[in-house]
Amino acid sequence: MIVLTMIFGILVLILQYIIWIYAPIEATLGIVQKIFYLHLPFAWWGMMSFLLVFIGSVAFLITKRDNFDFLARASAEIGVLFSAIALVTGSIWAKSSWGIWWTWDPRLTTTLIMWFIYMGYVLIQSLDISRRKKQNIAAVIGIVAFLDVPLVFFSARIWRSVHPAVFYAKGGGLSIEMLYTVSAALVTFFFLWLSLLVLRFRQLLFEDRIKGMFFEIIKEL
Repeated sequence: MIVLTMIFGILVLILQYIIWIYAPIEATLGIVQKIFYLHLPFAWWGMMSFLLVFIGSVAFLITKRDNFDFLARASAEIGVLFSAIALVTGSIWAKSSWGIWWTWDPRLTTTLIMWFIYMGYVLIQSLDISRRKKQNIAAVIGIVAFLDVPLVFFSARIWRSVHPAVFYAKGGGLSIEMLYTVSAALVTFFFLWLSLLVLRFRQLLFEDRIKGMFFEIIKEL
């Protein structure tokens, strides 16, 4: 995990040069457009987190192994955080691009619904009910909730949307320098995402072991 964090630290410094020096200033939005290089990675890796929630939930229901529940839980928490940052940065971008902080655009609406669903997942994991029952309920929700993730991704293509689709076949209107910058940002924030995922997964694992040791001590007293 330390290695992953160090890699992210190095890459994020390089990314600053790429964003502010290498990438051109967009003609319409100006300097504000550069928040896009923060918005997109958080949105992207947020959805990747929810994919892991789906995988972990399916694996848990099949195997009943706690580690898969921990993976799903850690991924959901990071996904909620990243999606919240994506929504906030997207609103800042929208204010400069569309003149309003929020509009009920298909992409924005489905993303907000997705955030609320997974926030519910996180809250369920904190309920004071039997462990196995909570895990089973969370796993089912983690599977069903994933139905909204492809909807978010394809919403700008399915419905008429003012939200730009970045990766069209012809590059989504991005210059080659902007496309390289977006790619560099995605790679950079992958290491942040992975570092947080490993950290939170280990925290949940150690927390479970400590609780197990505590209950064993109580039984012996």
